[in-house]
Amino acid sequence: MKIVGTMRSLDGTRGAVRVEDVYDTDIDDLWEACTDPERLARWIAKVSGDLRVGGLIHAVFTSTWTGPGRIDVCEKPHHLLLTTEPGTEDEAQIEAWLTAEGPRTRLVVEERGLPAERLHFYGAGWQAHLEDLARSLEGGSAAGLQPWTEQTPEPTWRARWAELTPTYERAELH
Repeated sequence: MKIVGTMRSLDGTRGAVRVEDVYDTDIDDLWEACTDPERLARWIAKVSGDLRVGGLIHAVFTSTWTGPGRIDVCEKPHHLLLTTEPGTEDEAQIEAWLTAEGPRTRLVVEERGLPAERLHFYGAGWQAHLEDLARSLEGGSAAGLQPWTEQTPEPTWRARWAELTPTYERAELH
């Protein structure tokens, strides 16, 4: 596993984080891991709501980010676009692209509209999430050993995030 994470400025106050990796699974399995609520809860978030294009959802991430989202694009098995906190000043987009590479699948995730001064936190967070995805694909079990809530992050995710944050803090914007 070699996760590539980059950060870039969109304007003076907002930026984007992009992470990608190639997984030892086919595109249909990875799509299910990225869209099925039961599978999402194994590595990134508890998701509920209207799970269709245009539908509103509610998510509680292992990082503790909690809030509403809207499914804007869901083109199985290649493209997913979500808007988080739609219609607010904190609105952001999370976009995922999946590409088959033989028996493996490349996943690219980009989150846009993030506070520029906090991009390094998001970069570290997304890398930790994608590492959890890899573990969930390997064993099929939950990425972390302990539950998480809106106030308490999943401990394994939190520890890895804390470890990665200084690396992203030193990284240059692209």
